[in-house]
Amino acid sequence: MAEIWQGPLEKIDDYRFRIPKTYKPGMRVPGIIYADEKLLKDIRQDKAPEQVANVAFLPGIVNASLAMPDIHWGYGFSIGGVAATDIENGGVISPAGVGFDINCGVRLLKTNFQYEEIKDKIKALVYALFSDIPSGVGSKGDIKVSEREEREILVKGARWAVEKGYGIEEDLECTEEYGAIQGADPLAVSQRAYERGKAQSGTLGSGNHFLEIQVIDQIYDQKLSDAFGLTLGQITIMIHSGSRGLGYQICDDYTRSMIHYLQKYNINIPDRQLACAPVNSPEGKAYLSAMKCAANYAWANRQCLMYLTRKVFEKVFGMQWQKMGMSLIYDVAHNIAKIERYTIDGKEKTLCVHRKGATRAFGPGHPALPQRYKNTGQPVIIPGDMGRNSYLLVGTKKAEEETFGSTCHGAGRVKSRTAATRSINVEALLKELESKDIIVKASGRGTIVEEAPQAYKDVNEVVNVVHNAGISKRVCRMRPLGVIKG
Repeated sequence: MAEIWQGPLEKIDDYRFRIPKTYKPGMRVPGIIYADEKLLKDIRQDKAPEQVANVAFLPGIVNASLAMPDIHWGYGFSIGGVAATDIENGGVISPAGVGFDINCGVRLLKTNFQYEEIKDKIKALVYALFSDIPSGVGSKGDIKVSEREEREILVKGARWAVEKGYGIEEDLECTEEYGAIQGADPLAVSQRAYERGKAQSGTLGSGNHFLEIQVIDQIYDQKLSDAFGLTLGQITIMIHSGSRGLGYQICDDYTRSMIHYLQKYNINIPDRQLACAPVNSPEGKAYLSAMKCAANYAWANRQCLMYLTRKVFEKVFGMQWQKMGMSLIYDVAHNIAKIERYTIDGKEKTLCVHRKGATRAFGPGHPALPQRYKNTGQPVIIPGDMGRNSYLLVGTKKAEEETFGSTCHGAGRVKSRTAATRSINVEALLKELESKDIIVKASGRGTIVEEAPQAYKDVNEVVNVVHNAGISKRVCRMRPLGVIKG
Protein backbone atom coordinates (compact mmCIF):
# COMPACT_ATOMS: atom_id res chain seq x y z
CA MET A 1 0.00 0.00 0.00
CA ALA A 2 1.43 3.37 -0.99
CA GLU A 3 2.14 5.88 1.71
CA ILE A 4 -0.54 8.56 1.90
CA TRP A 5 0.55 12.11 1.01
CA GLN A 6 0.26 14.17 4.19
CA GLY A 7 0.82 17.68 2.80
CA PRO A 8 -1.64 20.56 3.30
CA LEU A 9 -4.74 20.83 1.11
CA GLU A 10 -7.02 23.82 1.74
CA LYS A 11 -10.56 23.53 0.45
CA ILE A 12 -11.38 26.45 -1.88
CA ASP A 13 -14.83 25.10 -2.82
CA ASP A 14 -16.49 21.72 -3.49
CA TYR A 15 -14.30 21.08 -6.55
CA ARG A 16 -10.98 22.84 -5.85
CA PHE A 17 -8.26 22.29 -3.24
CA ARG A 18 -5.17 24.43 -2.73
CA ILE A 19 -1.61 23.49 -1.80
CA PRO A 20 -0.43 26.78 -0.25
CA LYS A 21 2.71 28.48 -1.57
CA THR A 22 4.14 28.20 1.95
CA TYR A 23 4.19 24.37 1.76
CA LYS A 24 7.74 24.32 0.33
CA PRO A 25 10.23 27.20 0.30
CA GLY A 26 10.83 28.01 -3.39
CA MET A 27 7.25 27.55 -4.61
CA ARG A 28 6.48 30.58 -6.79
CA VAL A 29 2.72 29.96 -6.91
CA PRO A 30 0.23 27.73 -5.06
CA GLY A 31 -0.94 24.37 -6.38
CA ILE A 32 -4.64 23.90 -7.22
CA ILE A 33 -6.18 20.45 -7.64
CA TYR A 34 -9.63 20.03 -9.20
CA ALA A 35 -11.33 17.19 -7.33
CA ASP A 36 -14.09 16.33 -4.89
CA GLU A 37 -13.66 14.74 -1.46
CA LYS A 38 -14.08 11.20 -2.85
CA LEU A 39 -11.48 11.54 -5.60
CA LEU A 40 -9.11 13.29 -3.20
CA LYS A 41 -8.69 10.03 -1.27
CA ASP A 42 -7.26 8.36 -4.40
CA ILE A 43 -5.20 11.42 -5.27
CA ARG A 44 -3.47 11.37 -1.87
CA GLN A 45 -2.50 7.71 -2.38
CA ASP A 46 0.24 8.15 -4.99
CA LYS A 47 1.86 11.42 -3.90
CA ALA A 48 0.98 13.18 -7.15
CA PRO A 49 0.21 16.34 -5.11
CA GLU A 50 3.95 16.51 -4.30
CA GLN A 51 4.60 16.81 -8.03
CA VAL A 52 1.99 19.60 -8.26
CA ALA A 53 3.99 21.46 -5.57
CA ASN A 54 7.30 20.77 -7.36
CA VAL A 55 6.00 22.20 -10.64
CA ALA A 56 5.25 25.44 -8.75
CA PHE A 57 9.07 26.01 -8.63
CA LEU A 58 9.34 26.49 -12.43
CA PRO A 59 10.70 29.91 -13.45
CA GLY A 60 8.00 32.16 -14.96
CA ILE A 61 5.04 30.04 -13.79
CA VAL A 62 1.87 32.14 -13.49
CA ASN A 63 -1.27 31.89 -11.32
CA ALA A 64 -0.94 28.31 -10.07
CA SER A 65 0.39 24.83 -10.72
CA LEU A 66 -2.83 23.07 -11.71
CA ALA A 67 -4.01 19.46 -11.64
CA MET A 68 -7.14 17.92 -13.09
CA PRO A 69 -9.26 15.27 -11.25
CA ASP A 70 -7.64 12.43 -13.25
CA ILE A 71 -4.24 13.35 -11.74
CA HIS A 72 -1.77 10.55 -10.97
CA TRP A 73 1.97 10.12 -10.56
CA GLY A 74 4.02 10.75 -13.69
CA TYR A 75 7.54 11.63 -14.82
CA GLY A 76 8.36 15.01 -13.19
CA PHE A 77 4.88 16.47 -13.74
CA SER A 78 1.89 14.51 -12.55
CA ILE A 79 -0.28 13.16 -15.36
CA GLY A 80 -3.22 15.57 -15.31
CA GLY A 81 -0.91 18.54 -14.68
CA VAL A 82 -1.25 21.99 -16.28
CA ALA A 83 1.28 24.81 -15.95
CA ALA A 84 1.66 28.08 -17.87
CA THR A 85 4.88 30.09 -17.91
CA ASP A 86 5.32 33.73 -18.94
CA ILE A 87 7.72 33.64 -21.90
CA GLU A 88 8.78 37.30 -21.64
CA ASN A 89 9.66 36.90 -17.95
CA GLY A 90 12.01 33.94 -18.16
CA GLY A 91 9.25 31.35 -18.53
CA VAL A 92 10.58 27.84 -19.16
CA ILE A 93 9.52 24.83 -21.16
CA SER A 94 9.93 21.37 -19.60
CA PRO A 95 9.69 18.12 -21.60
CA ALA A 96 8.24 16.51 -18.45
CA GLY A 97 5.29 18.91 -18.76
CA VAL A 98 4.42 17.37 -22.13
CA GLY A 99 5.25 13.74 -21.47
CA PHE A 100 6.91 10.94 -23.41
CA ASP A 101 4.02 10.26 -25.79
CA ILE A 102 3.92 13.74 -27.34
CA ASN A 103 0.43 14.58 -28.65
CA CYS A 104 -1.09 11.41 -27.39
CA GLY A 105 -4.67 12.35 -28.19
CA VAL A 106 -8.09 11.17 -29.20
CA ARG A 107 -10.52 11.64 -32.08
CA LEU A 108 -14.22 10.94 -32.21
CA LEU A 109 -16.15 9.95 -35.36
CA LYS A 110 -19.88 9.68 -35.71
CA THR A 111 -21.86 7.37 -38.01
CA ASN A 112 -25.41 7.24 -39.34
CA PHE A 113 -25.94 3.87 -37.65
CA GLN A 114 -28.19 3.21 -34.69
CA TYR A 115 -27.16 0.40 -32.34
CA GLU A 116 -30.18 -1.75 -33.18
CA GLU A 117 -29.26 -1.67 -36.90
CA ILE A 118 -25.73 -3.04 -36.48
CA LYS A 119 -25.58 -4.85 -33.14
CA ASP A 120 -25.15 -8.19 -34.96
CA LYS A 121 -22.16 -6.80 -36.87
CA ILE A 122 -20.15 -5.55 -33.89
CA LYS A 123 -18.09 -8.75 -33.57
CA ALA A 124 -17.29 -8.81 -37.29
CA LEU A 125 -16.26 -5.14 -37.12
CA VAL A 126 -14.00 -5.68 -34.11
CA TYR A 127 -12.25 -8.66 -35.72
CA ALA A 128 -11.85 -6.83 -39.05
CA LEU A 129 -10.48 -3.70 -37.34
CA PHE A 130 -8.05 -5.80 -35.29
CA SER A 131 -6.92 -7.58 -38.45
CA ASP A 132 -6.43 -4.43 -40.55
CA ILE A 133 -5.08 -1.94 -38.00
CA PRO A 134 -1.59 -2.72 -36.68
CA SER A 135 -1.40 -2.59 -32.88
CA GLY A 136 0.96 -3.56 -30.07
CA VAL A 137 4.51 -2.61 -29.07
CA GLY A 138 6.66 -1.66 -32.06
CA SER A 139 3.83 -2.38 -34.49
CA LYS A 140 4.52 -1.47 -38.12
CA GLY A 141 1.93 -0.43 -40.67
CA ASP A 142 1.20 -0.75 -44.38
CA ILE A 143 1.54 3.02 -44.88
CA LYS A 144 5.23 3.11 -45.80
CA VAL A 145 7.13 6.40 -46.03
CA SER A 146 10.60 7.39 -47.20
CA GLU A 147 12.83 9.55 -45.00
CA ARG A 148 11.99 12.57 -47.17
CA GLU A 149 8.27 11.90 -46.70
CA GLU A 150 8.73 11.43 -42.97
CA ARG A 151 10.28 14.91 -42.76
CA GLU A 152 7.27 16.17 -44.72
CA ILE A 153 4.90 14.56 -42.20
CA LEU A 154 6.71 16.30 -39.33
CA VAL A 155 5.92 19.68 -40.92
CA LYS A 156 2.56 19.04 -42.59
CA GLY A 157 0.96 16.73 -40.01
CA ALA A 158 -2.51 15.46 -40.92
CA ARG A 159 -2.44 17.52 -44.14
CA TRP A 160 0.22 15.13 -45.48
CA ALA A 161 -2.22 12.25 -44.98
CA VAL A 162 -5.11 14.13 -46.62
CA GLU A 163 -2.91 15.02 -49.63
CA LYS A 164 -2.06 11.32 -49.97
CA GLY A 165 -5.76 10.46 -50.15
CA TYR A 166 -6.14 9.34 -46.52
CA GLY A 167 -8.98 11.73 -45.76
CA ILE A 168 -10.65 14.97 -46.82
CA GLU A 169 -10.18 18.70 -46.16
CA GLU A 170 -13.08 18.70 -43.67
CA ASP A 171 -11.08 16.30 -41.44
CA LEU A 172 -8.43 19.00 -40.99
CA GLU A 173 -11.01 21.60 -40.00
CA CYS A 174 -12.17 19.23 -37.25
CA THR A 175 -8.67 18.70 -35.83
CA GLU A 176 -6.94 20.81 -33.18
CA GLU A 177 -4.47 23.19 -34.89
CA TYR A 178 -6.08 22.05 -38.18
CA GLY A 179 -3.84 18.99 -37.92
CA ALA A 180 -0.46 20.75 -37.97
CA ILE A 181 1.15 23.11 -35.48
CA GLN A 182 3.35 25.76 -37.09
CA GLY A 183 7.07 26.00 -36.33
CA ALA A 184 8.10 22.32 -36.52
CA ASP A 185 11.74 21.88 -37.52
CA PRO A 186 12.77 18.38 -38.70
CA LEU A 187 16.45 19.32 -38.10
CA ALA A 188 15.71 19.38 -34.34
CA VAL A 189 14.86 15.64 -34.47
CA SER A 190 17.56 12.98 -33.93
CA GLN A 191 18.32 10.22 -36.41
CA ARG A 192 17.28 7.65 -33.77
CA ALA A 193 13.83 9.29 -33.52
CA TYR A 194 13.48 9.13 -37.32
CA GLU A 195 14.37 5.45 -37.29
CA ARG A 196 11.79 4.70 -34.58
CA GLY A 197 9.00 6.57 -36.38
CA LYS A 198 9.64 5.53 -39.97
CA ALA A 199 7.43 2.44 -40.15
CA GLN A 200 4.80 3.44 -37.61
CA SER A 201 2.40 5.71 -39.51
CA GLY A 202 -1.13 4.34 -39.22
CA THR A 203 -0.37 2.13 -36.20
CA LEU A 204 -2.23 2.11 -32.91
CA GLY A 205 0.66 1.29 -30.58
CA SER A 206 0.45 -0.24 -27.13
CA GLY A 207 -0.53 0.52 -23.54
CA ASN A 208 -3.66 2.58 -23.10
CA HIS A 209 -4.06 3.23 -26.84
CA PHE A 210 -7.24 1.86 -28.34
CA LEU A 211 -9.86 1.97 -31.04
CA GLU A 212 -13.39 1.63 -29.73
CA ILE A 213 -16.87 1.20 -31.23
CA GLN A 214 -19.33 2.93 -28.91
CA VAL A 215 -23.01 3.78 -28.57
CA ILE A 216 -24.39 7.03 -27.17
CA ASP A 217 -26.31 6.01 -24.03
CA GLN A 218 -27.04 9.41 -22.49
CA ILE A 219 -27.65 12.94 -23.77
CA TYR A 220 -27.00 15.76 -21.29
CA ASP A 221 -27.44 18.80 -23.53
CA GLN A 222 -29.96 18.37 -26.35
CA LYS A 223 -29.10 21.65 -28.07
CA LEU A 224 -25.38 20.87 -28.23
CA SER A 225 -26.02 17.26 -29.25
CA ASP A 226 -28.20 18.52 -32.10
CA ALA A 227 -25.44 20.93 -33.14
CA PHE A 228 -23.00 17.98 -33.38
CA GLY A 229 -25.59 15.77 -35.11
CA LEU A 230 -25.67 13.25 -32.27
CA THR A 231 -28.63 11.21 -31.01
CA LEU A 232 -29.34 8.57 -28.38
CA GLY A 233 -28.44 5.06 -29.60
CA GLN A 234 -26.09 6.36 -32.31
CA ILE A 235 -22.85 4.52 -33.07
CA THR A 236 -19.60 6.44 -32.63
CA ILE A 237 -15.92 5.48 -32.95
CA MET A 238 -13.10 6.70 -30.75
CA ILE A 239 -9.40 6.48 -31.67
CA HIS A 240 -6.71 7.03 -29.02
CA SER A 241 -3.07 7.07 -30.11
CA GLY A 242 0.01 9.29 -30.19
CA SER A 243 3.41 9.91 -31.76
CA ARG A 244 4.65 6.36 -31.21
CA GLY A 245 8.42 5.72 -31.01
CA LEU A 246 9.27 9.05 -32.61
CA GLY A 247 7.68 11.11 -29.82
CA TYR A 248 9.16 8.92 -27.08
CA GLN A 249 12.65 9.31 -28.54
CA ILE A 250 12.33 13.10 -28.86
CA CYS A 251 11.26 13.36 -25.21
CA ASP A 252 14.10 11.06 -24.16
CA ASP A 253 16.72 13.01 -26.15
CA TYR A 254 15.70 16.41 -24.79
CA THR A 255 15.03 15.32 -21.19
CA ARG A 256 18.61 14.04 -20.98
CA SER A 257 20.15 17.16 -22.51
CA MET A 258 18.02 19.66 -20.53
CA ILE A 259 19.51 18.48 -17.22
CA HIS A 260 22.82 20.04 -18.30
CA TYR A 261 21.23 23.46 -18.86
CA LEU A 262 19.84 23.90 -15.34
CA GLN A 263 23.18 25.24 -14.13
CA LYS A 264 23.68 27.37 -17.25
CA TYR A 265 20.41 29.22 -16.59
CA ASN A 266 20.71 29.08 -12.79
CA ILE A 267 17.43 27.14 -12.44
CA ASN A 268 16.72 25.54 -9.06
CA ILE A 269 14.09 22.80 -9.01
CA PRO A 270 13.41 20.08 -6.41
CA ASP A 271 13.28 17.25 -8.96
CA ARG A 272 15.74 16.76 -11.84
CA GLN A 273 12.92 15.18 -13.85
CA LEU A 274 11.57 18.73 -14.21
CA ALA A 275 14.65 19.71 -16.25
CA CYS A 276 13.79 22.74 -18.36
CA ALA A 277 15.14 25.74 -20.24
CA PRO A 278 13.75 29.23 -20.96
CA VAL A 279 11.34 29.08 -23.90
CA ASN A 280 13.32 31.84 -25.61
CA SER A 281 16.71 30.11 -25.18
CA PRO A 282 18.33 28.13 -28.05
CA GLU A 283 17.72 24.91 -26.07
CA GLY A 284 14.07 25.79 -25.33
CA LYS A 285 13.43 26.68 -28.97
CA ALA A 286 15.05 23.45 -30.18
CA TYR A 287 12.85 21.30 -27.92
CA LEU A 288 9.71 23.24 -28.91
CA SER A 289 10.53 22.71 -32.63
CA ALA A 290 11.13 18.99 -32.09
CA MET A 291 7.99 18.62 -29.95
CA LYS A 292 5.95 20.22 -32.73
CA CYS A 293 7.37 17.64 -35.17
CA ALA A 294 6.15 14.82 -32.91
CA ALA A 295 2.76 16.52 -32.48
CA ASN A 296 2.34 16.74 -36.26
CA TYR A 297 3.41 13.12 -36.66
CA ALA A 298 0.70 12.11 -34.14
CA TRP A 299 -2.02 14.05 -36.00
CA ALA A 300 -0.96 12.38 -39.25
CA ASN A 301 -0.99 9.01 -37.48
CA ARG A 302 -4.55 9.44 -36.15
CA GLN A 303 -5.66 10.65 -39.58
CA CYS A 304 -4.24 7.44 -41.11
CA LEU A 305 -5.90 5.34 -38.40
CA MET A 306 -9.23 6.98 -39.18
CA TYR A 307 -8.70 6.26 -42.90
CA LEU A 308 -8.07 2.57 -42.11
CA THR A 309 -11.17 2.50 -39.86
CA ARG A 310 -13.34 3.95 -42.62
CA LYS A 311 -11.94 1.33 -45.04
CA VAL A 312 -12.87 -1.51 -42.65
CA PHE A 313 -16.43 -0.20 -42.32
CA GLU A 314 -16.65 0.02 -46.14
CA LYS A 315 -15.53 -3.61 -46.38
CA VAL A 316 -17.97 -4.89 -43.73
CA PHE A 317 -21.00 -2.89 -44.92
CA GLY A 318 -20.24 -2.71 -48.65
CA MET A 319 -20.79 1.03 -48.96
CA GLN A 320 -18.70 4.19 -48.98
CA TRP A 321 -17.84 5.80 -45.65
CA GLN A 322 -19.54 9.05 -46.70
CA LYS A 323 -22.83 7.14 -47.08
CA MET A 324 -22.38 5.81 -43.53
CA GLY A 325 -21.93 9.37 -42.24
CA MET A 326 -18.46 8.62 -40.84
CA SER A 327 -17.42 12.21 -40.28
CA LEU A 328 -14.96 13.46 -37.71
CA ILE A 329 -16.37 15.43 -34.79
CA TYR A 330 -12.98 16.51 -33.46
CA ASP A 331 -9.41 15.47 -32.63
CA VAL A 332 -7.75 16.79 -29.47
CA ALA A 333 -4.24 16.49 -28.05
CA HIS A 334 -3.64 15.80 -24.39
CA ASN A 335 0.19 15.78 -24.11
CA ILE A 336 1.49 19.03 -25.54
CA ALA A 337 2.87 22.50 -24.83
CA LYS A 338 1.25 25.40 -26.71
CA ILE A 339 2.10 29.09 -27.04
CA GLU A 340 -1.15 30.92 -26.23
CA ARG A 341 -2.22 34.41 -25.12
CA TYR A 342 -4.07 35.08 -21.85
CA THR A 343 -4.92 38.08 -19.71
CA ILE A 344 -2.98 37.87 -16.43
CA ASP A 345 -3.56 40.59 -13.81
CA GLY A 346 -5.14 42.80 -16.46
CA LYS A 347 -2.27 42.44 -18.97
CA GLU A 348 -2.27 40.28 -22.07
CA LYS A 349 0.67 37.89 -21.96
CA THR A 350 2.17 35.20 -24.19
CA LEU A 351 2.38 31.98 -22.20
CA CYS A 352 3.77 28.50 -22.74
CA VAL A 353 0.92 26.25 -21.59
CA HIS A 354 2.00 22.71 -20.65
CA ARG A 355 -0.87 20.20 -20.76
CA LYS A 356 0.26 16.75 -19.68
CA GLY A 357 -2.67 14.38 -19.51
CA ALA A 358 -4.95 17.41 -19.91
CA THR A 359 -7.14 18.52 -22.81
CA ARG A 360 -7.53 21.95 -24.36
CA ALA A 361 -11.05 23.26 -23.63
CA PHE A 362 -11.65 26.61 -25.34
CA GLY A 363 -15.06 28.23 -24.94
CA PRO A 364 -17.48 29.64 -27.54
CA GLY A 365 -16.09 32.35 -29.81
CA HIS A 366 -12.42 31.50 -29.32
CA PRO A 367 -10.40 32.58 -32.41
CA ALA A 368 -8.58 29.20 -32.58
CA LEU A 369 -11.84 27.36 -33.28
CA PRO A 370 -13.25 26.69 -36.76
CA GLN A 371 -16.47 28.49 -37.68
CA ARG A 372 -18.59 25.37 -37.14
CA TYR A 373 -17.67 25.35 -33.41
CA LYS A 374 -17.67 29.09 -32.72
CA ASN A 375 -21.13 28.90 -31.09
CA THR A 376 -20.77 25.58 -29.26
CA GLY A 377 -17.25 25.89 -27.89
CA GLN A 378 -14.50 23.37 -28.62
CA PRO A 379 -15.45 19.68 -28.55
CA VAL A 380 -13.59 17.94 -25.70
CA ILE A 381 -13.22 14.14 -25.91
CA ILE A 382 -12.73 12.20 -22.68
CA PRO A 383 -12.08 8.47 -23.02
CA GLY A 384 -12.90 6.28 -20.02
CA ASP A 385 -11.85 2.65 -19.62
CA MET A 386 -12.97 -0.33 -21.68
CA GLY A 387 -15.60 -1.37 -19.14
CA ARG A 388 -17.28 1.96 -18.46
CA ASN A 389 -18.03 5.16 -20.36
CA SER A 390 -16.46 7.86 -22.48
CA TYR A 391 -17.69 11.44 -22.90
CA LEU A 392 -18.06 14.30 -25.30
CA LEU A 393 -17.85 17.66 -23.52
CA VAL A 394 -17.35 21.24 -24.72
CA GLY A 395 -14.92 23.87 -23.49
CA THR A 396 -16.04 26.97 -21.60
CA LYS A 397 -15.06 30.60 -21.04
CA LYS A 398 -14.52 29.70 -17.38
CA ALA A 399 -11.78 27.25 -18.41
CA GLU A 400 -10.06 30.07 -20.30
CA GLU A 401 -10.22 32.23 -17.15
CA GLU A 402 -9.26 29.57 -14.58
CA THR A 403 -7.25 26.74 -16.16
CA PHE A 404 -5.62 28.27 -19.26
CA GLY A 405 -8.41 26.66 -21.31
CA SER A 406 -7.76 23.15 -19.97
CA THR A 407 -9.74 20.22 -18.57
CA CYS A 408 -9.22 16.53 -17.74
CA HIS A 409 -8.13 13.96 -20.36
CA GLY A 410 -9.55 10.65 -19.14
CA ALA A 411 -10.20 8.54 -16.08
CA GLY A 412 -6.68 8.50 -14.61
CA ARG A 413 -4.97 5.42 -13.22
CA VAL A 414 -5.33 4.21 -9.63
CA LYS A 415 -3.20 1.09 -10.17
CA SER A 416 0.12 0.87 -11.97
CA ARG A 417 0.37 -1.61 -14.82
CA THR A 418 2.43 -3.92 -12.57
CA ALA A 419 -0.10 -3.71 -9.72
CA ALA A 420 -2.98 -4.40 -12.14
CA THR A 421 -1.18 -7.45 -13.55
CA ARG A 422 -0.58 -8.79 -10.03
CA SER A 423 -4.11 -8.28 -8.70
CA ILE A 424 -6.50 -8.86 -11.64
CA ASN A 425 -7.45 -12.24 -13.08
CA VAL A 426 -7.65 -12.09 -16.88
CA GLU A 427 -10.30 -14.82 -17.21
CA ALA A 428 -12.59 -13.15 -14.67
CA LEU A 429 -12.06 -9.78 -16.38
CA LEU A 430 -12.93 -11.14 -19.84
CA LYS A 431 -16.09 -12.76 -18.41
CA GLU A 432 -17.05 -9.48 -16.76
CA LEU A 433 -16.63 -7.57 -20.05
CA GLU A 434 -18.54 -10.27 -21.93
CA SER A 435 -21.42 -9.98 -19.44
CA LYS A 436 -21.61 -6.28 -20.41
CA ASP A 437 -21.65 -7.24 -24.14
CA ILE A 438 -18.20 -5.71 -24.68
CA ILE A 439 -15.98 -7.49 -27.22
CA VAL A 440 -12.23 -6.99 -26.68
CA LYS A 441 -9.33 -7.87 -28.98
CA ALA A 442 -5.75 -7.16 -27.92
CA SER A 443 -2.27 -8.07 -29.11
CA GLY A 444 -1.65 -9.75 -25.74
CA ARG A 445 -3.63 -10.81 -22.67
CA GLY A 446 -1.26 -8.76 -20.53
CA THR A 447 -2.52 -5.56 -22.12
CA ILE A 448 -6.12 -6.44 -21.24
CA VAL A 449 -5.22 -6.84 -17.56
CA GLU A 450 -3.07 -3.66 -17.48
CA GLU A 451 -5.99 -1.69 -18.91
CA ALA A 452 -8.72 -3.27 -16.76
CA PRO A 453 -11.46 -0.93 -15.47
CA GLN A 454 -10.26 -1.64 -11.91
CA ALA A 455 -6.92 0.03 -12.78
CA TYR A 456 -8.68 3.36 -13.38
CA LYS A 457 -10.73 5.93 -11.49
CA ASP A 458 -14.39 6.03 -12.48
CA VAL A 459 -14.48 8.44 -15.44
CA ASN A 460 -18.06 9.39 -14.50
CA GLU A 461 -16.77 10.87 -11.21
CA VAL A 462 -13.89 12.66 -12.96
CA VAL A 463 -16.23 14.23 -15.53
CA ASN A 464 -18.68 15.26 -12.81
CA VAL A 465 -15.92 17.35 -11.22
CA VAL A 466 -14.91 19.25 -14.38
CA HIS A 467 -18.59 19.74 -15.33
CA ASN A 468 -19.59 20.99 -11.89
CA ALA A 469 -16.47 23.16 -11.63
CA GLY A 470 -17.55 24.75 -14.94
CA ILE A 471 -14.29 24.16 -16.84
CA SER A 472 -16.08 21.98 -19.40
CA LYS A 473 -19.66 21.00 -20.04
CA ARG A 474 -21.18 17.55 -20.63
CA VAL A 475 -22.81 16.95 -24.03
CA CYS A 476 -23.28 13.17 -24.18
CA ARG A 477 -21.96 9.86 -22.86
CA MET A 478 -20.93 6.76 -24.79
CA ARG A 479 -20.51 3.15 -23.63
CA PRO A 480 -18.12 0.66 -25.27
CA LEU A 481 -19.34 -2.15 -27.54
CA GLY A 482 -16.11 -3.33 -29.11
CA VAL A 483 -12.52 -2.47 -28.19
CA ILE A 484 -9.17 -2.99 -29.89
CA LYS A 485 -6.20 -2.61 -27.57
CA GLY A 486 -2.54 -2.24 -28.48
